[in-house]
Amino acid sequence: MLTSFSSHHILGDYMPTLHTPDLCVIGAGSGGLSVAAAAAQLGVSVVLIEKGKMGGDCLNYGCVPSKAMIAAAKQAHVLGQGEKFGIANRKPQVDFEAVHDHIKGVIAAIAPNDSVERFTGLGVTVIEAAGEFADKETVIAGDNEIKARRFIIATGSSAGVPPVPGLNKVPYLTNETVFDLKKQPTSLIVLGGGPIGMELAQAHRRLGAKVTVLEMFEPLGKDDPELTRFVLDQVEEDGVVIHAGAKVVSVEKSRGGVAATIETAQGRQSVTGSHILVAAGRIPNVGDLNLEAAGVKYSRKGIEVTSGLRTSNPRIYAIGDVAGGFQFTHVANYHAGIVIRNALFRLPAKVDTSKIPWVTFTDPELAHIGLTEAQARERRGKISVLRWPYAENDRAQAERKTGGLIKVICSKRGRILGASIVGPNAGELIHPWSLAVSSGLKIKAMTDMIAPYPTYGEVNKRAAYGFYASSLTNPWIGRVIRFLAKFG
Repeated sequence: MLTSFSSHHILGDYMPTLHTPDLCVIGAGSGGLSVAAAAAQLGVSVVLIEKGKMGGDCLNYGCVPSKAMIAAAKQAHVLGQGEKFGIANRKPQVDFEAVHDHIKGVIAAIAPNDSVERFTGLGVTVIEAAGEFADKETVIAGDNEIKARRFIIATGSSAGVPPVPGLNKVPYLTNETVFDLKKQPTSLIVLGGGPIGMELAQAHRRLGAKVTVLEMFEPLGKDDPELTRFVLDQVEEDGVVIHAGAKVVSVEKSRGGVAATIETAQGRQSVTGSHILVAAGRIPNVGDLNLEAAGVKYSRKGIEVTSGLRTSNPRIYAIGDVAGGFQFTHVANYHAGIVIRNALFRLPAKVDTSKIPWVTFTDPELAHIGLTEAQARERRGKISVLRWPYAENDRAQAERKTGGLIKVICSKRGRILGASIVGPNAGELIHPWSLAVSSGLKIKAMTDMIAPYPTYGEVNKRAAYGFYASSLTNPWIGRVIRFLAKFG
C-alpha cells in the first residue's frame, strides 16, 4: 500500500515528481482517451496514466482485432457462396499466420490515433506506469505524484474466468491472448455463448477450425429470441456445435489438448478440443487502484457511481466498463462526454441508458436500441409491434441475403420505443432508430423519410408503414375514402 506516500516522502534519496493538473485520467482506453483529448483541446491541464498499451482493450484485444478477424472469416466464407450467383464455389486456403498479420496490421494502422506521441502533442502529460490512490486527493504512478482537481477512473474490464474445476490447471485463451495465435486451432471449445463468444466461434469456424460453444443459459440471451434465432441458425449451419443449457462440470488436459465435462438435460458428456477460449463475461478492473484509500465505494460489479458518473468521493468520477452497466466502447465514449460536462462545466449531465444501442457482429449482424417487446409490454401495456422481413427487400433478394428481420416497438400513439434488427448491415441500419429513440420521435418521422432504392435501408421505412396498415382495414376509413371519391 502507498497510503502514506506524499510529496514529502522520499524513497531513498529520490523525491517523486509532483503534478497538479486540473484532470488526472487513469486508463488510456477508449473512454480515458476521449476525456483526455477533449479536456486538452479545451485548454485544461491533463495527466493521463496507463500501465499497459495505449488504446486499451478495444484497440489491442477487443473491438478492433475481433472485427479484423471477422472480416477475414467473412472473406473466406464468401468464396464458398458463389454458386447461387452462377459462380463456382471455391474452398478457401487459409494462411492463419497471414490472418494474424492482417489483424496486427489493422491495430497498427489505428494505433497512432491513440499513441503517446499524439496525446503529448495535444498537451497531455502521459505517464506510463500503474496508478493507485494514496489518499482521497492523491495518485501515485511510478515516480510521479498527482494531486488533481478531479480524477477520472477509466480502467476498463478484463475477461472473467468462471470457477470451473480444473480450468486454472490448463492453458486457456481469453480475448487478450487469442489474437496472438499464429497457428490455427484444429478444434476450439468456447466457454460462453454471449456476443464475444459467438462472434469468435463463427469466425474461427469459417477460418477452418472445428468449434463447440458451451453456454450455461441461452446463447445471445440478452437479445430478442425471435431475432437471435436467425443468428444461431446461421452459426450452426456454418458448422459450429452449440450446447445451450450446458453446465461445465470440469476441465482437464487431454491427449489432444483439453477436455470439458458438461452436464445438460441429456446427461453428462465430454467435449474435447485443441484449445479452449474463455468468453464468459467481463470483470471491472478495480483491484489495483487502492480505492479504499480514496474513499471510493465499489463491488464486484464495478465502482458505484451516480447518474452523473460521480463516485462516493466527489473529486473522483468513473466511466466505461469499470463503472458497471453496459460494457461497450461507445458507452465509454458517451460517458466521457457526460463527465466533461459535469467535471469541467458543472452542467447537470446524466447517463440515459435507454439511448444506448448495441450490435453483435456475427453474420448476420444483430442490433438493438431501446425497449424489447417484452420490456415494452411490461412497462407500457398496449403497444404496436411492427415487423418487416428482409425477404421482402429487393436489395436483399439481389444479393441473396434474405435471412433477416426488423422489429420495431411503438406506443399506441406512435412514439418509437425500441427497435431490433437481424440481417446484413444491421449495425448500420440501427442508426436512424437510435436517433429516433434518443430524440423521442414518432413513427411518422420514419415514414416521411425518403429511402434510396434499392437499399437495405428500405426495411426501416417498410416496417414503419406497418403502424398505419391497421388503419386501412378500419371500415370508417373505407367509408371516408368512398365519400371523398364521389367528388372526383
